[in-house]
Amino acid sequence: MRFQTVRTKTNIRRSAAHRFLETVGAEPDTDHRGLYEELTWRSPAAVDGDVLISRWVDRRSFRRYEKAVSPSDRHVIGVALKTTRLKFTRSAHIVFDGIMPAGTLHVTGPSQLLTAEFHAPCDFIHFHVSGDYLRKRQDAAGVGLTQPTPDLNDLIIRDPLAELLGRTLAETGNTRDGLYAESVGQTLVMHIARMELSQPTTSALPKWRLKRVQEYVNAHLDEALSLADLAAVAGLSRMYFAGQFRAATGYRPHDYLLYRRIESAKSILSSTDMPLTEVAFSVGFQAQAHFSTVFKRLTGQSPARWRRAIRSERQFPDTFVCPREKSDSPLKESVANEFGPGLCAAPEMGVLEAAPEVMRKGAAAKDTRFSSSQP
Repeated sequence: MRFQTVRTKTNIRRSAAHRFLETVGAEPDTDHRGLYEELTWRSPAAVDGDVLISRWVDRRSFRRYEKAVSPSDRHVIGVALKTTRLKFTRSAHIVFDGIMPAGTLHVTGPSQLLTAEFHAPCDFIHFHVSGDYLRKRQDAAGVGLTQPTPDLNDLIIRDPLAELLGRTLAETGNTRDGLYAESVGQTLVMHIARMELSQPTTSALPKWRLKRVQEYVNAHLDEALSLADLAAVAGLSRMYFAGQFRAATGYRPHDYLLYRRIESAKSILSSTDMPLTEVAFSVGFQAQAHFSTVFKRLTGQSPARWRRAIRSERQFPDTFVCPREKSDSPLKESVANEFGPGLCAAPEMGVLEAAPEVMRKGAAAKDTRFSSSQP
């Protein structure tokens, strides 16, 4: 296997790119032999070899947009290392809209334009895999002999092994080890090549029932809501409701409740000086400690830190041009022109409703368990 590791072309270019990333809030990585730092989302400076591994880290918490087209001969496998909130759109098709937990694996096929709308800090490892190499691994695994070769485009699943491989590469000091990175890439590609994808067996909750449930949740966030309450609003048994709700939204009902409570809390935190304890009670939590734990898990920040950050970001106008120093040097000016100015979306506090269709694949609901206790 040929495994490609890439460095930026010159130190001057890397320096300029780092200034740009730091200006808009992304966290630059150091130059690694096994893990390539993305200066543009999902778009390494050069893609060659069987597998290239890159990382995108962005600490910004306000709404911003990114887009990228996958190479014509490659699948891009993304692994979320951090729970985030985003919306993926391919052409007019919504691939995912909501909270993406850490450990979520997302595959984009060749020549696909993917647009991302981020609402929280994020951390992704991207594996850029050549189509020939993936097919060879599928052939080696016997895929296509006993069943049709699966279409991996838009695949979104929770995958503990993918998360473990990504964290092992990113967090244990192995990012500089090209051989170690090669083994991680090989393992993940073979793991995906051997997947037996099953079609969803549970129908999605009809839109009119979903809307009724969402409106009920929004109107009663400060109350104790159970699975039985939501199932009754939908007019279904608890078992059928839990499965159809997850097929329609990608959430278990309990997870959706937590998501809506935190979204409501964010609106209060950003617009008032209400103490954190009162915020917690007003959105249905019985203890500030539980509220703070869930808030940090879903946003990556504590409520107090998030409030300070969003208010600081609101000091900027609707859009701003990332500043850069002007120079009389033609070389410096050309480098600066290449990476800046950058237009950055300003903070917007609109709350998104969960889209009825957030997963094309892997949305089958098998776990209908739900805690009836107060979230």
